[in-house]
Amino acid sequence: MSERAERINVIDLFAGCGGLSEGLMRNEQINCLAHVEWDIAMVRTLRNRLVKSQKKTEDQALKEVIHFDIQNTSGLLHGSGISDSQKYSKTNHPDFILGGLEGVVGPQTIDMIVGGPPCQAYSIAGRAQDPNSMRNDYRNFLFESFAAVVAFFKPKCFVFENVPGMLSAAPGGIKVTDRITEAFEQLGYTIQSNQGMHESVFNAVDFGVPQARKRVLIFGVKTGEVRFSWQDFISEMNKLRIEPSARKTVEDTIGGYPKIYPKKSSSGQSNISHVFPEGNPRQLQAHEPRFHNKRDIGIFRQWVSSGMNSAVLVEKQSFYENATGKSSGHTKYRNLDWDKPSPTIVAHLKKDGLMFIHPDPQQARSLTVREAASLQSFPEDFEFLESKMKSYEMIGNAVPPLLAESVGRAIVKVLTKCSTPLIST
Repeated sequence: MSERAERINVIDLFAGCGGLSEGLMRNEQINCLAHVEWDIAMVRTLRNRLVKSQKKTEDQALKEVIHFDIQNTSGLLHGSGISDSQKYSKTNHPDFILGGLEGVVGPQTIDMIVGGPPCQAYSIAGRAQDPNSMRNDYRNFLFESFAAVVAFFKPKCFVFENVPGMLSAAPGGIKVTDRITEAFEQLGYTIQSNQGMHESVFNAVDFGVPQARKRVLIFGVKTGEVRFSWQDFISEMNKLRIEPSARKTVEDTIGGYPKIYPKKSSSGQSNISHVFPEGNPRQLQAHEPRFHNKRDIGIFRQWVSSGMNSAVLVEKQSFYENATGKSSGHTKYRNLDWDKPSPTIVAHLKKDGLMFIHPDPQQARSLTVREAASLQSFPEDFEFLESKMKSYEMIGNAVPPLLAESVGRAIVKVLTKCSTPLIST
């Protein structure tokens, strides 16, 4: 890179609480100009993070993190088609309303667009739970809004992140991957073939995230105008994988966190089931567990102490029936293991933590917001100020920042191998 501080200008779509942006912005050569998100709690979280970590002013954060429904593409791009109530709401900035995303970006060139539409419609678990296998879910087609933004800004490349289940999703009998390929080819972009997409599935645990979490990264390049390809991106990502022996475990990540034990008496606040016997010396924000009743506390302690994670399905079903008086064809409980990475942190955590029981049987509880965030590789100073339930949801939906950091490093490598006109200044 030259001394004139060349930057890669980026727009982050479906930004969530900022996991992808958090990782990308750790590279000083990446400049995230705008972040688009519809969920206001996630918008507030990301704006707060930009103020605290990127030293943005509140006005800058208000302008750059755009609270808007990407399905209204014209309104997003140009600020058109917006009602008066939306124009003057506290969640939108006047500069955005006057010129839309186009006004926020201004004369600057966009080098890359990144984002991952909501994954529920593509996930195998989501399709299994829906009577129509998510065929009629509008989220199947949010890639079209992503493509519309790409069509307008014409970046040199883009990264489309999602769950591997996308590779087999076929709403309307047509594979999502075929729809995506056709859409971007019509716009003049080349992406991986179906086989190449299978080669583009990465596990976050291989990039320093203490969690097994697989994601497919579709890399698109402007056909005929750039001298790199999706193979170059995949090659750089593969170079960044860590050795299996270096993978982080649950104990590496949260083993030193202040312990929180069940209360020994019923005195005090009735909605608090666990306390810090020695306080919270590290002053970890959002490190308070949800309320658990006495029955669940007993179940958690017995489950972990008995090593039920290793039991066969019929034994787990019997355990559940004996503990609750109910029957189930599925495993209802699971604890994390100290010596392994965490299983995938999911948004379902907002409903209950039965599949994310703390590995210490004496603590007999599910994960705190802070523990879930750390297992997603969010730094400890990343603040989650919304309700516990909303915080669990946004963490479960996020891109792990450490995985995003590797994506950023791979992108910089690929783009800077080319001549300087490919990088904005």
